[in-house]
Amino acid sequence: MFAELGLETWSATSAALAAGLFLGAVFGFAAQRSRFCLRLALVGAERSERGPSLALWLVAMAVALAGVQGALAFSPLDLSGHRYLESSLPLGGLLLGGLLFGAGMVLARGCASRLTVLGASGNLRALTVLLVFAVTAFSTMKGLLSPLRVGLAEATSLDLAAFGMAEGSLPALFGAWITPALVLAVAALALFLAVKTRLGLARLAAGLAIGGVVAASWYATGHLLYDDFDPIATQSVAFTLPMTDSLFYLLASTSVQAGFGVGLIGGVLAGALAASLLFQEFRLQSFETPRQTLRFGLGGLFMGFGGVLAGGCTVGNGLSGAATLGIAPIIGVAAILFGALATGKLLALKEGDQEGVGNAQFTAAE
Repeated sequence: MFAELGLETWSATSAALAAGLFLGAVFGFAAQRSRFCLRLALVGAERSERGPSLALWLVAMAVALAGVQGALAFSPLDLSGHRYLESSLPLGGLLLGGLLFGAGMVLARGCASRLTVLGASGNLRALTVLLVFAVTAFSTMKGLLSPLRVGLAEATSLDLAAFGMAEGSLPALFGAWITPALVLAVAALALFLAVKTRLGLARLAAGLAIGGVVAASWYATGHLLYDDFDPIATQSVAFTLPMTDSLFYLLASTSVQAGFGVGLIGGVLAGALAASLLFQEFRLQSFETPRQTLRFGLGGLFMGFGGVLAGGCTVGNGLSGAATLGIAPIIGVAAILFGALATGKLLALKEGDQEGVGNAQFTAAE
């Protein structure tokens, strides 16, 4: 398909970089304006904010799910063979990694996507956590921590092929009927919560845009930019692998090419920065106590290690992965949710903790 777009002077990788920049900018702008963050729907926010945050997330999920499944059904897009749909499930990594990522995003007061947006808005705490996150994730993928990842995957892998499943997806498990049923159910739930919580047109539009970016990213990298002579990875919006790719590119740009993931991170930063400047919300913020620094640093470490084990973050698993109806990302995001809720409960029990979940000072400064 790439050869038919009239981009003769471009390589597929360069086109993917440009697509990542554009789609990332849309995501970053929408996420900054709407405070898009799954953690806010769970812990760390006033109860009046949790409902709208959850509604916003479900709107994005409904659009992503409908877009991806629609493209799979009515276009040449084919995700078979993608890691999200593999029949071999690294159960130990999915569960342990998800729990660690969920705990980390509560400790750091934001998942990787939210911290990227906050970092572009002047939050130096967020940028510091992102650095810890990226280094830890890279080490888990290819460095000192990789033997732990490989060993855990080998020891706890479950092969669904032994149960007659050609791929690890909900349609393969339940049948084709599950796809339209889930699309309608998620859309209905998103609409119900949006009305009930009075989400507002601006945040509704942001949710639609974010979900659209997820679906468009799958379609762009999986079909529009496909080139037999210059293959690129089929991927969508995520922050674990793209953040490590961006770190590696910064350190060795003369040896590697920047692709969709690097473009995505750059686009999110640019879009969020533009939104924060345009609406006069850019504020320089930093750590205030050593204890806070330690807490946020541990959050970044847990998210980096856990994100790789779980195969993605709240966006990579929770939106892009779940929209494929893959079993692995659904297990991963379920573990993330449990880890976040459990950690939030534990922190809430610590009365007098100046950096606990309910501290209005840090909630306002997010």
